[in-house]
Amino acid sequence: MKARAALLERARARGARVVLPEGDDPRILAAAQRLRDEAIAEPILLGPGHLEPANDARVGTIAEMLRARRPDRVRDGIHALDLAADPLRFGAGLVALGEAEACVAGAAHPTADVIRAALWGIGLAPGIPLLSSAFYLLFPDERVLTFTDCAVVPEPNAEELAHIALAAVGDRRRLIGDAPRVAFLSYSTHGSAGGRSVDLVRAAVTCFQALAPGVPADGELQADAALVPEIAAGKAPGSAVAGRANVLVFPNLDAGNIAYKLVQRLAGAVALGPMLQGLARPMADLSRGATSDDIVEVAALAVLQSDPSS
Repeated sequence: MKARAALLERARARGARVVLPEGDDPRILAAAQRLRDEAIAEPILLGPGHLEPANDARVGTIAEMLRARRPDRVRDGIHALDLAADPLRFGAGLVALGEAEACVAGAAHPTADVIRAALWGIGLAPGIPLLSSAFYLLFPDERVLTFTDCAVVPEPNAEELAHIALAAVGDRRRLIGDAPRVAFLSYSTHGSAGGRSVDLVRAAVTCFQALAPGVPADGELQADAALVPEIAAGKAPGSAVAGRANVLVFPNLDAGNIAYKLVQRLAGAVALGPMLQGLARPMADLSRGATSDDIVEVAALAVLQSDPSS
């Protein structure tokens, strides 16, 4: 698939370092070898036989960073050192210190642990009120669609939904390199139905347009109106987005998670992610069922997230 090859090539050009905190997992070791052999990124492995956080001089610096970021949760110096020696938090700390461009974890840890480490060690980007996620669906016809949010925020309000979309737009530019066109999805198109969920989506569109007036966005739109030009012509004539959307914003986590899995399993799409959105520096989550190839591709996406020029 050309889109996948292009992602790896663009990541290769960055010459980045990626922390892999689960260095005792065979899939991680295989991915690290491929990242190094193909010069996609330089892996930094943590764990037995590799870099040991507890014995590294930087653990004290990371402990102080954790204590400053979460004084309500870090009680004393010993406790802070214990936390900083945890591979996930240490990996996030290396990224925060600029010792690596990204961290990729989750092959052997649940999403909650990865998110906690990312928020404690790296924190949110300025002006971003919440962490969210997106999947990148790569289709056999070379289309790439962003699905957001599919893994983090269960029931976003209108303002949160707008910020989720804004984060997805920024990452779309970095990761895919094209112009985002944002569709806020619903069971209604331009007033064809009503209800609380429809009202929420309409309010989110208004909020998003205030946050990003230059980004084409529309909603509420049904999925067919967002993606199929012929249907868009009848349901949403004159829309700058309908029929051409490449960023799909789902009204809640149920809808987003179900949709990406259906598309992955029934339409033959490759699902890359979930990519965490809104962090000051990249830390990516992995499915615990990830293959070594999945890990390589998520690492490449995380490298592209780190590009300050985008």
